[in-house]
Amino acid sequence: MATFYDLAAENRRKSLVLVLIVVAILAAFGASAGIALSGSVDGGIPFALGAFVLGFFLTLGAYFSGDKAVLAAAGAKELDPSAGREERELDNIVSELCLAANMPKPKVYTIDDTALNAFATGRDPEHASIAVTAGLMRTLDREEMSGVIAHELSHVRNFDIRYGLLVAALVGSLALLSDLVMRWAFWGGGRRRDNDREGGGAIQVIFIILTIVLAILAPIAARLVQLAVSRQREYLADASGVELTRNPAGLERALAKLAGDKEVLEVATKATAHMYIINPVKHFEERSAGFLATHPPIVDRINRLRALRRAKPVESVTEV
Repeated sequence: MATFYDLAAENRRKSLVLVLIVVAILAAFGASAGIALSGSVDGGIPFALGAFVLGFFLTLGAYFSGDKAVLAAAGAKELDPSAGREERELDNIVSELCLAANMPKPKVYTIDDTALNAFATGRDPEHASIAVTAGLMRTLDREEMSGVIAHELSHVRNFDIRYGLLVAALVGSLALLSDLVMRWAFWGGGRRRDNDREGGGAIQVIFIILTIVLAILAPIAARLVQLAVSRQREYLADASGVELTRNPAGLERALAKLAGDKEVLEVATKATAHMYIINPVKHFEERSAGFLATHPPIVDRINRLRALRRAKPVESVTEV
């Protein structure tokens, strides 16, 4: 049976595979656009190399600075434990759980929003951050907050944060490239060359069509890449979080409160939605059991936690 350490190692391998797949997609996209522009296969090589280099530097930037960009986009500010009782309690919870997990203490941030949510980001346990909303601090009791923080620390310990960070950056790069190609197509596409009569024009027309098709499909591919952050990662973070707190009921009650919160987290985007403990885009939550969901259904998560303490499963969060 696989241990938590085996699963963390698997996450590292999957992160590398994800990067290679998306960079390959970028290179193929670039090659197609190059052939469409130049009208020759040789003309696609510089564009493919350019897209490959773009993918490499986007990945490098995400690896070293993506967490700062995510925190800045969320309007997160570093926690000041002296600011009040809630801040001190949150700082104490993080310190206690990090001691229990034998891991470095991440930086802790708060988001000035009344919605209930939290996320973790970074590239490894030594360079990690956790952010929680002000609404979460005000609403949850200590046991519930401990459950949420343990869940986020599990994402850090299992290297889910690296995977999620790269997903957010690469989804954005695919969407950007798609947008540029669609604009190019709208303003006239490629220019046909003098060798059209020798067959070059036919190649160019084929690849113009192919490039436009790829541009249309890229957002769908980006969405599928985002969904590569498996629902099993959320289930694993719930279970390994309980391993830290020894208290399934705390996280169970916290998830029920988060599910009942109807406020939208204004700073969240579709590119970063998968990083939060529950989907922050509320109108997607009711479709959370669908194929394109970024999170598993909350009732399923709660029932898995209840099974850990041999409690009867529930049919809705209102029963918790």
